[in-house]
Amino acid sequence: MPNAGDTAPDFTLPRDGGGTVTLSALRPGKVVLYFYPKDDTPGCTTEALDFTARRDAFAAAGVTVIGVSKDSVAAHDKFCRKHGLGIVLASDEAGSTCEDYGVWAEKSMYGKKFWGVERSTFLIGGDGRIARVWPKVKVAGHADEVLEAARAL
Repeated sequence: MPNAGDTAPDFTLPRDGGGTVTLSALRPGKVVLYFYPKDDTPGCTTEALDFTARRDAFAAAGVTVIGVSKDSVAAHDKFCRKHGLGIVLASDEAGSTCEDYGVWAEKSMYGKKFWGVERSTFLIGGDGRIARVWPKVKVAGHADEVLEAARAL
C-alpha cells in the first residue's frame, strides 16, 4: 500500500455514466480516492451516500471524490440510479488499480478466508502525491474526517 508522500499510482478506468476517469488529468485538483468492496451492500451504500451528501463541500475545497470497486460499469450505473449518488464511481474489473494501491487483500469472515477489496481511502494532493491514507476504514464518520483533512490540504 502506498504511503503519505508517495506519488499516487496513475490510472485510467471506465466510470459510471460512460467515459473514463484518469487520475493525472484531474491535477492540479485534489482527489479523494476511496476503494470499497461491492456496490449496493450496506457499508458500501452508506459510505457512498455519506460522500454524496458532502459533494458540494468537497467541490468547494477543490476536491473530486472517486469511488473504486471491481464492480462493472453497469453495476455502478444501477447503484447510482438506485441511491441518487453524485460522485464518480470507477470500475476496476481487472483489479490492477486495486493491486497498485495495495487494497486487494486476503480477508476473513466467519472463519473463512477470501480475497477482496479492503476498504481504504487516499487523499491525493494537486501535485499527485498522497497526502493521507486511511487503511481498513470504518464507515461511520469517515466522510467527515476525510473532508476535514481535504480542507486542510
